[in-house]
Amino acid sequence: MLRPVKILLSTTCLATRCCSGFVSRIRYMNRLKEDDESCAAALPNGRMFLFHRMSPLLQRTEQGTFRPAALITSDVQSILERLGSDRALLKESVLIGCSEQNQAQFCLDVGELDQAAVEEECGGNFIDLRKAFFLLTGAEAPLVAKGQALLRWHQTNRFCSATGLPTKRNQAGSQRVCSSSGIIYYPKMSPVVIVLVSDGKRCLLGRQSSFPRGMYSALAGFCDMGETVEEALSREVAEEVGLEVQSVSYSSSQHWPFPHSSFMIACHASVNPAHSQLDVDHSELEDARWFSLEEITAALQVKTPPRRGDAPVLWLPPKHAVAHRLITEWTDRQRRRNEGD
Repeated sequence: MLRPVKILLSTTCLATRCCSGFVSRIRYMNRLKEDDESCAAALPNGRMFLFHRMSPLLQRTEQGTFRPAALITSDVQSILERLGSDRALLKESVLIGCSEQNQAQFCLDVGELDQAAVEEECGGNFIDLRKAFFLLTGAEAPLVAKGQALLRWHQTNRFCSATGLPTKRNQAGSQRVCSSSGIIYYPKMSPVVIVLVSDGKRCLLGRQSSFPRGMYSALAGFCDMGETVEEALSREVAEEVGLEVQSVSYSSSQHWPFPHSSFMIACHASVNPAHSQLDVDHSELEDARWFSLEEITAALQVKTPPRRGDAPVLWLPPKHAVAHRLITEWTDRQRRRNEGD
């Protein structure tokens, strides 16, 4: 009678040990967000990601790739002092993460300092985040995106929407409070549906005029108040390209810092191939086209954006973007289907 209980306890202990690192990190992060003293104590030994007017600081590696510059806080403090900045600027840093070794990670915007001087001190360059997303190859891109989103949120939420009085942030930057009304404000994301539509043999991609030259992506749009994901997705497809969606399947989700912190809900959708004629709303999209598996496969091999004067070439969103994941999922699915045939 006791043996099954012993096996159960052993399995439970093993599971606890396997996930203890993750649980420890999450609980440590929560303590830093909830307790100002703990966060302040973690700051001097933390890592700092710098921004200059919302552009992250990147460094080129020996391999020619780029990575965010993760500086030791004490080094940042020395740099600020050499450049004549008030060391109190460090208190404006925002908690964005925690390493596997439980080292707190912060971000700080030094837009008040001379950009070139900071770049020289740090051995890197401040690069617009949209461009940086095409340069970053590691897992740091989501961390940089989170940093910019939080910095921007603090920049645009300095006053209470109910009283008009200034709000005060906590040490971690995870909330702001109105000193008069006591209303607590938390960073928010706007829900956006992003969908890759297929007619069974082709996938549909569109582009906006603001996109880099040659780039096409999955269709996307903000969810309206009261809509479900399925309703928002069907409406966006109907509005932008004049198609009626038949079925929807969920893929994944992602935080996206543009235009002002979006929560991307990624889905696949199918339409009847007999009713796949596009009626593009050019007030929404510059262009939309059906692409074959061969065209998408070739586009996935393109590593750099087309230069001015080059022949037009299909260019897809960066690997960090959930749109890229949708496209690769569709490509893999089509290949398996063709192999089965």
